[in-house]
Amino acid sequence: MNILMALSQLEVTGAEAYATTVGNELTKRGHKLFYVSDTLTKPHEGPYFKLRFNKRSILRRFWHVGYLISLIKKHNIQLVHAHSRASSWSCHIACKLTKTPMVTTVHGRQPVHASRKKFHAMGDKALPVCEAIEQQLINELNVIPEMLAISRNGIDTTRYQVTPPPRNDKPVIAIIGRLSGPKGDLCYRLLKDSLDSERYDIRIYTGTEPDTRFDEFKNKVNFVGYVEDVPAAMAEADLVIGAGRVAMESLLCGRPTFAIGEAISIGLVTPENVQKAMATNFGDIGPKELDIDFTLAREQINQSVSLSGCDTAVTETIQQNYQLNTVVSQLEKIYQDVYVKTLRREIPVIMYHRFIDRDEDKSVFAPYLHIDMLEKHFKLLKKMGFETLTFADFQDRGTMSRLEAGKRYIMITVDDGYRDNYELLFPLLKKYGFKAVIYTVTGVDYNRWDVENPGQAEKRAELMTPKQIKEMADSGLVEFGGHTLTHPKLSQLTRDEQQHEIAENKAQLEKIIGKPLVSFAYPYGDHNQESKDIAKEQGFDFAVATDSGPCAFHQDHYQIRRIAIFPRTDVFGLWRKIRGNYTFRKAKSNNGI
Repeated sequence: MNILMALSQLEVTGAEAYATTVGNELTKRGHKLFYVSDTLTKPHEGPYFKLRFNKRSILRRFWHVGYLISLIKKHNIQLVHAHSRASSWSCHIACKLTKTPMVTTVHGRQPVHASRKKFHAMGDKALPVCEAIEQQLINELNVIPEMLAISRNGIDTTRYQVTPPPRNDKPVIAIIGRLSGPKGDLCYRLLKDSLDSERYDIRIYTGTEPDTRFDEFKNKVNFVGYVEDVPAAMAEADLVIGAGRVAMESLLCGRPTFAIGEAISIGLVTPENVQKAMATNFGDIGPKELDIDFTLAREQINQSVSLSGCDTAVTETIQQNYQLNTVVSQLEKIYQDVYVKTLRREIPVIMYHRFIDRDEDKSVFAPYLHIDMLEKHFKLLKKMGFETLTFADFQDRGTMSRLEAGKRYIMITVDDGYRDNYELLFPLLKKYGFKAVIYTVTGVDYNRWDVENPGQAEKRAELMTPKQIKEMADSGLVEFGGHTLTHPKLSQLTRDEQQHEIAENKAQLEKIIGKPLVSFAYPYGDHNQESKDIAKEQGFDFAVATDSGPCAFHQDHYQIRRIAIFPRTDVFGLWRKIRGNYTFRKAKSNNGI
């Protein structure tokens, strides 16, 4: 996916660290990242475009929107991820005009005024980094809860190792953060009212040039400036003071951490208050700004300096909640949610059964397709530029790979494992270079479930032999999936009966093809929660239904919706079904919306 990260800043901020950290992880996962901001300092993979978001006159904002539109079109941007109020406003307009999905990470407390309540300008989804921001958006800006999803800061926890306490003759207190805005006000008050420069070696790590109000401290405090190796600076400190990302990183290093931010003072982070700290972004977000007793903070800091490290339970909590892979996986799901819902487009997963080349082989009731029409289907897929995927592709690359820019993907699935799949379908797969997933019954050698169906008896049709299955699997064009032993309606069986049908079928197929199965298909699309649970327990990564499940492919890996192909599905009928919005239109029609 092509993703544009948008920031507005004049110096290094936590938002930049967030955007570039998750952006670099997204790049590793195969996405193409672009950045637009006033400045960009942190290492990043992907082109950077300079745009002065902080110039906010009406004319400037029109220019911002126009420039963003040009970036979106030129680089085929599929989703915009904004990280500040100034950038989100312009991105919101540009995305509306270009119909581009957009999310906004909300890193801090938002200003409250009438226009902001009516025009949130946060795109299709807002991602507060903590619970306090979420509550403010709901209670003060009237943002509906369904538009929100808490998404923590993503931290590469491998960069931060627990370090032994330093052996400083004079205790070192490290304050890390910018010196502008509310952060600068906080630092000034700490130096003035809470920290004893005679007692402590106070080191301030910042990318901001101190303004004149800090002159009185220049002979008492070490203004180190900006450092790239923050963990090394933390390792030298007996106590780290900071909020937001600084506090998280310090706790990952096992350092005693005094969380105090733009709103409140949490104090020394302990197992008892770590949840409160996380909910307030470690003091940066509260019911109101700068509600801090600096005299009390002085006493608490003096008590905290003598500690050798933070509690290991706190470090583990931070690792669990802010681990980069976990956060980015959540982001990928949100991106998919927003992209599919906004554009109402999804990869078509089409479902065939039997194929015939003679009229006398037509089924009485069961679905089939003449091989001549199948070839017409394949020609249409080629003409429309479709490439085929299987579930093994998603196992390797993740479901988000289906949204790759400039690609058009489809999944061809075939149920039951009839011998005509080998005799008629297989040659066409070779001819057109398409891949398919075939779900095969193994407990019988013909369609017994249809032939012996009272009142709706079907013609006999043979299933594939193990040798044919093996040949197709070895070709690289066919992925086989489980489909039970005897094709029952699973919801009508006991759990033990379902277990036997699913597990034994899987074992038999894996023995034939010599590798694990990736996906399973419920016969008739019929299943219950036990069926889904068993499929997952048996090691299937995906399971497909028929006309049920979410319209979005990724939202339930064990109830993936498919589009049925019937004898009367001609070329035009197929075109209607594979345009991308068919399941959305059908679901809307079925619900009577």
